[in-house]
Amino acid sequence: MKYCENATMTDFYILGFSTNKTEQLLLSVGIMIMYLLTIVGNLVITMVIVLATNLHTPMYFFLCNLAISDIIYVSSTLPKLLFITITQDNRISFADCISQLYFFTFAIGSDIFVLTSMAVDRYVAICRPLRYTVIMNRRVCGTMSAFCWIFSAVNSLLLTLLTSVLEFCNSHEISHFFCDIKRITSVSSSDTTISEIFMMAEDIVFAFVPFSLTVASYVQIITTILKIRSSETRFKAFSSCTSHLTTVLLFYGPLSIVYVIPDSKHSKEQSELISLLFVAVVPMLNPFVYSLRNKDVLDAVRKLERPQVKFLRHRNCDL
Repeated sequence: MKYCENATMTDFYILGFSTNKTEQLLLSVGIMIMYLLTIVGNLVITMVIVLATNLHTPMYFFLCNLAISDIIYVSSTLPKLLFITITQDNRISFADCISQLYFFTFAIGSDIFVLTSMAVDRYVAICRPLRYTVIMNRRVCGTMSAFCWIFSAVNSLLLTLLTSVLEFCNSHEISHFFCDIKRITSVSSSDTTISEIFMMAEDIVFAFVPFSLTVASYVQIITTILKIRSSETRFKAFSSCTSHLTTVLLFYGPLSIVYVIPDSKHSKEQSELISLLFVAVVPMLNPFVYSLRNKDVLDAVRKLERPQVKFLRHRNCDL
């Protein structure tokens, strides 16, 4: 970080939510519950997929990647937000802010690419069913997964490096509940032209292209499903996509409102509430979306429970 002349402040101040004591308590409890549910839910999904051999398929392989990404996603922002809400100490060091920015952008990038990979997987499964096992083999899935993680990590590194050289002479207050790239750039006293160009290119690569691929995949999927004569087969094909489609809509909806629509179109409070929706609520809902209405996951959980029940029965008998 370059320091301005006579600039002695090395901390940022996250303004967060404006609340009274009662609202502060409710917000703290809500954040803690959402964080714990997200961590536990995604860990359970990951363990079930790893342990259940019938879930060792491309779709659940990518779901496991999504669960891990979501754990990083919420862990980069919610613990600090919880600390600020409880203590009212809204300081965050420059190093911690940059670290938070890195892991948040890394996780959000991997989320986008993993969701796109899942859309491609559903396209091949429904539109090219006879060649599914050939196209979506282990090497292809592994390569797609590695691309999601490596490309997201490199992009996040470049973004944080560009941000780390900015000067902050006029203000150290971030009008958000985490170190958001747009808010950090807006308070910088440096020329942010390069950063803004990079972010514009990033929006195209990380938002427009993956979203376009997802939309194109589902156009083909819906077209193929409508051509199926059997209503039972048509319903089965569509139901295999509902969980992913729900997650895509939950993820891209709030994300587009915050990062695509200009700030002048909504207030600071609205922006923060919508941000909280895709930062905390969506990752929390993903495990429920993929488990509560998914017969394969529920069957896998039951099969994993049976050995435990038998073990406990035998143990009780021995005692």
